Amino acid sequence: MKLNIHTLKPARGAHKKGKVIGRGNASGHGTSATRGGKGQTARTGGAHSLRQKAFRRLMQSTPKLRGFKSLETKPETVTFDMLERKFNTGEKVTVASLIEKNIVGENVRTAKVVNSGKLTKKLSFEGIKFTAKAAEMVKELGGEIK
Repeated sequence: MKLNIHTLKPARGAHKKGKVIGRGNASGHGTSATRGGKGQTARTGGAHSLRQKAFRRLMQSTPKLRGFKSLETKPETVTFDMLERKFNTGEKVTVASLIEKNIVGENVRTAKVVNSGKLTKKLSFEGIKFTAKAAEMVKELGGEIK
């Protein structure tokens, strides 16, 4: 068969036939022909104001969200115990190395070291935040913070 304008057809399943309504009760879409009940709901545009009233009731009944949620991501907490277990003396600690050693999750962007546990190794840190006490402890051990 030649390919011409008059032989073109849409792909199989591309066109869905419309619902046939109002063709008797045997069709399954008879009687009110999927238009609902009588009265205001049966008229065009009549049900619109009813929908608005229901929406207003729904809006009034939903609890108001109080407070504020920051869009800024909070840094993942890292303790001295975690660093002591996973890192060797003299190693460089970055967010990438923390992800590699499964200390923080894959999607973490920043990390913060807190003074919890005990650190005995001299480590150098880059691109990581510290609490004041934790930074002091790292510097006492001869560690480096960049």
